[in-house]
Amino acid sequence: MWKLAAILFIVIGPTMAGIGALVPLSVYGLDHFNPLMLAGAAACGLVLAIPASILAGKHIRDMIQPRDRVA
Repeated sequence: MWKLAAILFIVIGPTMAGIGALVPLSVYGLDHFNPLMLAGAAACGLVLAIPASILAGKHIRDMIQPRDRVA
């Protein structure tokens, strides 16, 4: 599951970091934002991508592994 989460993090991490970086740009505009705020928001998005990729990996693993169903 950790290998799957690491592969998913390659995609989810930059996506959420980019979304986090867009927040200060959309709120303050291109001319009046603080670069540290931009980096901080991107870092927050990257940190939030860790549990998101683990959760997505668990869901994919649960869909792949067969379950014993009692009829």
